[in-house]
Amino acid sequence: MVNTAIDKKGSGLASGWINGLLGVIIFSGSLPATRVAVLEMNPFFLTFLRASIAGVLAMMLIYGFREKRPQASQIVPLIIVSLGVIIGFPLLTAMALQHVTSAHSIVFLGLLPLSTAIFGVLRGGERPRMAFWVFSVLGSLLVMGFALSQSAEVSLTGDLLMLAAVVACGLGYAEGAKLTRVLGGWQVISWALILSLPFMLVAVLVTMPATFTGVSVSAWVALGYVSLFSMLIGFIFWYKGLAAGGIAAVGQLQLLQPFFGLGLSAALLHEAVSPLMVFITFGVILCVMGSRKFSR
Repeated sequence: MVNTAIDKKGSGLASGWINGLLGVIIFSGSLPATRVAVLEMNPFFLTFLRASIAGVLAMMLIYGFREKRPQASQIVPLIIVSLGVIIGFPLLTAMALQHVTSAHSIVFLGLLPLSTAIFGVLRGGERPRMAFWVFSVLGSLLVMGFALSQSAEVSLTGDLLMLAAVVACGLGYAEGAKLTRVLGGWQVISWALILSLPFMLVAVLVTMPATFTGVSVSAWVALGYVSLFSMLIGFIFWYKGLAAGGIAAVGQLQLLQPFFGLGLSAALLHEAVSPLMVFITFGVILCVMGSRKFSR
């Protein structure tokens, strides 16, 4: 019986890390895609439209699988999820990317695992060991240091907006992961999208531009990516991973997100991969492994 319980626990942890990794890979294209879209679309309109598209898809999922409505006690946590990851992070990053490049925004993505871990303690009741925080801080410093070496652009407005986005996202991640243990991963993000949908639809009408003639095909493709993958599919894997493997521990996988994005650029756009990037990536992987070991 004891061995069976240990095997099940180990299997759940492995599943959590696999799902978390899939979520990070999907999210890795979010900031570059947002950057492409926001150059030709109003950031408010972009945020409201992407959430509206994902919200309509979420309604189809909930209706198709005949899911029960969330309980009254779950409404406030779902609203927090909506404010954090559906409205807060997308809107704040879209506004920030008008002032800074997507490469510079990676500096702040390095803080996202720490933000998620802190809210995992405050909201999820997790208690990682001290060594976990050492590895987490070191990994964040490696990512931030690498990003700063690649981009000298600084904007106080853009930086403050990115910092606020990181705080909002960390809270939304932790709250959603806690709720996933009861509702399920895709149900949490679907209901959060549905709750925000009426507001989003009205906001789309208010912020809609008079014409779309200046919007290129690449901007529409970017909108499609952030609507379908960044706003819905990615969260299905991500929340499931956080809930199964631990909010603080699996959240450290976000340290790899910038390097997945740079790797995709190298593979698809034939951009050069510097030796420094390879070195830092290995260092970050070691930090993620160390934080996983000491997360419980």
